[in-house]
Amino acid sequence: MAIPALLRERLSLPVICAPMFILSNPDLVIAQCLGGLVGSFPALNARPLGVLEEWIVHIKTALAQAREADPGRRIGPFAVNQIVHKSNDRLAHDMEVCVRHQVPLIITSLSAPQDIVPAVHAYGGLVFHDVISVRHAEKALEAGVDGLILVCAGAGGHAGTLNPFALVGEVRRFYDGPIVLSGAIGNGRAILAAQAMGADLAYMGTRFIATQEAGASQAYKDCLVASRAADVVYTPYFTGVPGNYLKASILAAGLDPEHLPERGKDSMNMGSSSAKAWKDIWGAGQGVGGIDDIPATAELIAQIQREYAQARAALVDATKLF
Repeated sequence: MAIPALLRERLSLPVICAPMFILSNPDLVIAQCLGGLVGSFPALNARPLGVLEEWIVHIKTALAQAREADPGRRIGPFAVNQIVHKSNDRLAHDMEVCVRHQVPLIITSLSAPQDIVPAVHAYGGLVFHDVISVRHAEKALEAGVDGLILVCAGAGGHAGTLNPFALVGEVRRFYDGPIVLSGAIGNGRAILAAQAMGADLAYMGTRFIATQEAGASQAYKDCLVASRAADVVYTPYFTGVPGNYLKASILAAGLDPEHLPERGKDSMNMGSSSAKAWKDIWGAGQGVGGIDDIPATAELIAQIQREYAQARAALVDATKLF
């Protein structure tokens, strides 16, 4: 397993919780970390600018207090997601805050983070980068990242189109470092499957929207419970980058999900002053069909741990037949 010591020694499950735009907040991140997972949030969720430092200090303080109270407890580190794109006019400020507070893991998206890696490595932090293709993976590795997050077909939010067997297999031909797999991973069995196909860690997002701590409306959470994979629409219309969204929210906005206009990456605006024109368009991965309830994050993690243990036991039994 190519899991860095920073993660391997502090996790109860091989899971990084995906940073979800608008939805991930300090309460969710803290609950994820206390459950032994990597909790994360996009820097752009903390608005206005000064709120980012408040969030980081709050998270660090809560986790430090928990470690002091129970030194033997597995408490995951937290991560901050940075959008590396020309429209993100907060990037320099947000990275300065993250470096000053030595955020353990920086997750970068959209462009290779060659200007970010040296600053994070200087204090001993890690940089993992989202990729949807082999070309993107190669560019990220050239920039010196410590791990790759392979965002495959079916992932929530901005997602790729490649089958995970194909992308993991091709990347493993030239890279033996940490791979995190994203794409409809919503339970313990799927985490084990990700490891079986060559990933080191699973990336879970959509399942954590349907928790009590997530910053989603009750209507959004209820829609996740009611939806299935066929209710997820893949389109670049809302941000300029292809992503997966719940059909019901598109219809509620008065749009036809079957006939949305095309938009390109140049139309993206991730700046701090950008209006959230599509705040009621709900992102979700194709794994929504496995969501049946809206528990507290701690309860969900305990359930996933049981599923993972059961899946491992079942796999051992199955291999005895061959």
